Amino acid sequence: MAMQLGGHMPDEHEDAGYRPMAEINITPFVDVMLVLLIIFMVAAPLLIQGVPVDLPSTSAAKLAQTKKPMVVTLAGDGNLYIRDEQVARSSLVDRLREVRSAEGDTVVYVRADKASAYGDVMEVLGRVGDSGYARVSLLSKPSPAQAAAAAARSAGTTSASPVGN
Repeated sequence: MAMQLGGHMPDEHEDAGYRPMAEINITPFVDVMLVLLIIFMVAAPLLIQGVPVDLPSTSAAKLAQTKKPMVVTLAGDGNLYIRDEQVARSSLVDRLREVRSAEGDTVVYVRADKASAYGDVMEVLGRVGDSGYARVSLLSKPSPAQAAAAAARSAGTTSASPVGN
């Protein structure tokens, strides 16, 4: 017979073999997690700064930047404007294509007078899409309550958010 450390000798009815341990020892798990935490805390600032690199020089021209935002306006009297230039409805798509080919693709901000009919605004949006611009944004004026809340939050700081009619 073999010796057992528990002081208990198995009977004929008991299995003298392996009995599973019913407890989980989490101490090694906690040790590994703490080591990983320290490693990531040390490595995180290094990832933010990046690797210093001496970049090569190039003779390529810089990409052209849009000097003024692209704003299409539908006035209350039904006239259309691209930036400050009045445009006929029939030539809106052609003029937008000219501007797009000269300045590149950018976001087009569409603003309309609140007295304008919904169908007219949708027609302008469709024509802007037909001209090839993929990104279109609608501009509105914030309500007085929202404007007061924004002014209170900023408390002296200025924000550059697009606001139109």
